[in-house]
Amino acid sequence: MKQIFSSIFFVLLCLIQVNAQRQSISKTIEAFPYQHTAEAATSITAMKSWQKNEWKQLVDLLNDDSLKLKSSYALNAFVHEASLNNVLKKQTAGFIANVYAEAKTFYAKEILIKQLALLGDDASIKLLTKLLKDETFGGNAARALASNHSTTAKAALINALASASNNNKKHIQAAIDNVNFVLPGIEIELPGNHFTKTYTQTYAQHLLLLQDKMEKASNPFQKRNLLYEAGQIPGFSSFIFVSKYLNDEEINKDAARIVCKLALSDKNITGTEVRTALEKAITLIHGEDSAALVTKTKAHLKILPYDYGFVNLFNGKDLSNWKALVANPIARAKMSDSALVAAEKIANEKTKGDWIAKDGLLIFTGHGDNLATEKKYGDIEMYVDWKITEKGDAGIYLRGTPQVQIWDTSRREVGAQVGSGGLYNNQKHVSKPLVVADNKIGEWNTFHIIMKGEKVTVYLNGILVTDNIVLENYWDHNLPIFAKEQIELQAHGTYVAYRNIYVKEIPTETETTTILSAEEQKEGFVSLFDGANIDRWTGNTAGYLVQNGSLMVSPEDGSVGNLYTKEEYDNFVYRFEFQLTPGANNGIGVHAPLEGDAAYVGIEIQVLDSENPIYYPNLQPYQAHGSVYGVIPAKRGYLKPTGEWNQEEIMVEGTKVKVTLNGTVIIDGDYAAASANGTIDHRDHPGLKRTTGHLGFLGHGDVVRFKNMRVKRIVMAAPTKKKRK
Repeated sequence: MKQIFSSIFFVLLCLIQVNAQRQSISKTIEAFPYQHTAEAATSITAMKSWQKNEWKQLVDLLNDDSLKLKSSYALNAFVHEASLNNVLKKQTAGFIANVYAEAKTFYAKEILIKQLALLGDDASIKLLTKLLKDETFGGNAARALASNHSTTAKAALINALASASNNNKKHIQAAIDNVNFVLPGIEIELPGNHFTKTYTQTYAQHLLLLQDKMEKASNPFQKRNLLYEAGQIPGFSSFIFVSKYLNDEEINKDAARIVCKLALSDKNITGTEVRTALEKAITLIHGEDSAALVTKTKAHLKILPYDYGFVNLFNGKDLSNWKALVANPIARAKMSDSALVAAEKIANEKTKGDWIAKDGLLIFTGHGDNLATEKKYGDIEMYVDWKITEKGDAGIYLRGTPQVQIWDTSRREVGAQVGSGGLYNNQKHVSKPLVVADNKIGEWNTFHIIMKGEKVTVYLNGILVTDNIVLENYWDHNLPIFAKEQIELQAHGTYVAYRNIYVKEIPTETETTTILSAEEQKEGFVSLFDGANIDRWTGNTAGYLVQNGSLMVSPEDGSVGNLYTKEEYDNFVYRFEFQLTPGANNGIGVHAPLEGDAAYVGIEIQVLDSENPIYYPNLQPYQAHGSVYGVIPAKRGYLKPTGEWNQEEIMVEGTKVKVTLNGTVIIDGDYAAASANGTIDHRDHPGLKRTTGHLGFLGHGDVVRFKNMRVKRIVMAAPTKKKRK
């Protein structure tokens, strides 16, 4: 009996010790993931003294879905620290390899394999080689060995290939191909009278090289040749590079011809700077190129969208568009507006000098926190060039979330040999880039980043490195990525320089779909255009295109004709938004039939860029924007600048008409009374006698955009009859 009690006591003592040990480990990793630097350092120091039993307890926590988050962050942080010290790295690899068998869940096994890949010690390679035969984790093990890039790891992959199962053979072969990967090239033949060269580079690499050469070019002949080469590379980046030389008097005429040709060949080259560059270019083109090229460019400018184009986030001179970082997105969301403004003011003062604009570059000096955009972004397309120094470490936060990784690939101790461009903080989804596409330290690199929804695609120097991968919410992995948040340039204690930072917002279906407000629905308004189709309209449907949630009059795609509502309206309130292009002319048809000149057989409310100098001095008062054409002149001076959206409301009750433009009433009159003694344009307007008809857009061959069209019928009270005496 005494022996039985002793055994029970021993078991209880072991359980107490295990529980105490687990509590101690839980306390050690409590600092993660929302750690302060000092707390994290204390925890990592404590973990350095762990032995096999403590590591077993950590794996036990990884097996528990409710406890794995903190232990995962702690493990990641410690392995990165260990990889900087060869002795600790070897020791940690041994511990993880020894306790791998304790991992029971897919998550626990996968994260341990990832850590072994970062450590790359003999103990890691031995276990990973064994796992190449595992049907579930063979692929993970193969990728981990490939990221090691050592001779031993490569030999392990080659030796395992012959005897591997068909499924694992695919993974192992892909890993071997990764190890043997050589940066691919694209042959570009550049025809010309003076030279013909073939380059085995991607377009992006070639353009980076041209920018370096341009900085060293010493005469106009060299510069012209470089511009010519850039002109053979399609895309937005080439356009921006060449457009910078529109102000160089020695080569600006050459630059002008090239930017026009680049823009005409690619409708994705859009944005404010694109428009400005093309407007400048057409003034510089003369001679034989002017007739065709200038005419085509002017027509292109007419249809060039004002919305959703590329925006320059760095002007090369100062930190406009940027601010200092305050907390993380979840913490910021809990702050009041006033508290956030106050915190940003303090942060901006505190971080002065950490980020500077110098020699056209945006530079992190090596001290301080992240730099954030003032604006929040959702779906985007982004171009950015970057350059780091030896041991450099940086990144691009998308929607306030880390991160598209940037680092020195020689830093094998932290796993940087996999290359830049991966989604470093992903846990469930792919975090490593497909290939290594980095240029040498001290050379410029360029990212082309596309984010749609929760997925990210990254091209590094023209090579696809991240292919439509989910970006996880680092701040709370149980939450999806934020719909909109700031872009951040990561500060990680090492010098990094950026240039050519351009972002284009990609409109989502929600942003381009027009939905009536609850108030308008209650009032009885009906939507005439939802941003997606024109099934409530008839007439010249070929000349009106749906584009980014708006209806664009597009003369190049159809005739100049009119578009009408299928239904007729007598008394109504009609609301819409419109965007003019320079000198544009259109009109709103009221009580219009489907045939004839609606300005006369119906009624036309003028839509015109009437403040444009091209109409002076011959514009008649009754032709100004908002006028009942030929009948009642409108007040002038209330249009927004060209390219901005205007809001307009037209109300017709009987013969009374009221037009409100951007909140100001510009017409409030009676067209029957106004024309009782003849119209002011001295023309016959039989349409003034019509009491019902279609609403319409009356095209005149100019590009105008309309959106958010909605209408409410007005039921007029019947006139009261006088009683007979």
